[in-house]
Amino acid sequence: MTRAVPHHGHSCLTHVTMSLGWDPVRPGRFGRPGKDVDLNAAALSFAGSRFVDVAYHEQLTSRDGAIRHLGDSVTGDGDGDNEVIAVDLTRLHPDITTVMFIVTCYTGQRFDQIENGFCRVTDNVTGTEMVRIDLASARSHTGIVLGKLRRPHQDWSFATIGEPIWAQHIVHAIPQLAGYLS
Repeated sequence: MTRAVPHHGHSCLTHVTMSLGWDPVRPGRFGRPGKDVDLNAAALSFAGSRFVDVAYHEQLTSRDGAIRHLGDSVTGDGDGDNEVIAVDLTRLHPDITTVMFIVTCYTGQRFDQIENGFCRVTDNVTGTEMVRIDLASARSHTGIVLGKLRRPHQDWSFATIGEPIWAQHIVHAIPQLAGYLS
């Protein structure tokens, strides 16, 4: 299920977070643990259609310092958000036109096998949750394109995408993002 909240008003976006959460795997038959689920949040920046930079579990901060991954969870332990990416749009390099938010399952489970998985994007200035997606909506896929921040002129805006993809790592996701950049 996707819930999108339209972003109205004259205020432009300046500080945004993308959050990801899920529940740890419960013990299986005979008390044996199932295989841990390791989901990954990523924010990829583009200049036009050219991939420029990324913040994710293997590179926590973009080169310009504007996009910061606040820490990798490899099990989903803890309540609420397990991974958070903070984006300071005022610090992004002027060439960046799009920041794409994706989630991938590094351990290869399909999203319908993951307990209470969700991802969301929040305007940190107003506290408004602009979109929240239940990962089970991507059913048998291992990745999802959550949405994108774009700067067609001066001000940044957010657009929900919510499309499933096949990707366990951002390397597999990047070629699938071209169609969402226009």
